[in-house]
Amino acid sequence: MRPTSPIAVLCCLFLVTACAAPAPSATPPPTTESDEALTAAAALGEYTSLDYCSLVDQGKVVGGGNAVKPPVSSFEYCHLEFVEGANRYVVTTGPITSGQDPNNTPYEYAGVLPEGVSVQQSTFNEATACTRLLTFADGIRLSVVVTSDNTDPSDQATRCRKADATVGGAVAAISTQKVGRLNFDRRSWGRVAPCALLDQHELDAAAGPETKPAPALSGHSCIRGKVSVTLSVGGDTTPGATEALGGRQAQVATSGAFCQVTTHRPIPGTPDRVEQAMLTVVGVDGAAGDASCAAARQVAVAVYPKLP
Repeated sequence: MRPTSPIAVLCCLFLVTACAAPAPSATPPPTTESDEALTAAAALGEYTSLDYCSLVDQGKVVGGGNAVKPPVSSFEYCHLEFVEGANRYVVTTGPITSGQDPNNTPYEYAGVLPEGVSVQQSTFNEATACTRLLTFADGIRLSVVVTSDNTDPSDQATRCRKADATVGGAVAAISTQKVGRLNFDRRSWGRVAPCALLDQHELDAAAGPETKPAPALSGHSCIRGKVSVTLSVGGDTTPGATEALGGRQAQVATSGAFCQVTTHRPIPGTPDRVEQAMLTVVGVDGAAGDASCAAARQVAVAVYPKLP
């Protein structure tokens, strides 16, 4: 099985910028006084346990459409698919990011926002996707990306309407203290510190001997030089060809200049979901991904035995 497209997209975003879907607990995030600028930590609470799907008002986003299946609450995002008219839409809420991005520009959001919070838009891939960035007072951003299988430019207005509705739902969940938490089972990869997986000398050649692991804000991704690891949740679809790497069965696939190695862990009681650990190695000087697959396999042999 090739890695699902949301995972590949998130991996690419993470390289540029730096479980199951368990029921959320009732623990609310910390709050601030109404006249204080709202930070991401105050709005969202502990990032590593954030249930991104609790930020999505499915009724408002889907509107008159029909959800294809229940949303996937992954460690770094919420994935929602629905059909409206003749088109299929995908709404990805998350991850959280920070830092400068030349693609981001101001956006005049029509809704009411908390003190210190703004909305930006991104010009990245704007021909086929509408992106909104809910930006908190500390500069941390929650991304919302809406895509559809209709590549006609006329559908961009619909995509952006759905993106604005998603932002509105996130603001409402934050304002009413309905931000949910993920509950990880004892062996869940949601409990794994991803940078610890990459902090070993066996990866010096693949990542670069002078490189150090750098975590993503979410706490479930890490990058070290040319190597990254992303821990997430995906749908349990029919697997493609696998091979034994590091004591686990894994799929090896290329995406542009990347070679990706993905292994899965079944989630007890959730047959339609699996946890995923995807390792990515980028080719040197933009070389095709298959040129880096030998290094990716070596990384998998070193990393996968460290997973619970």
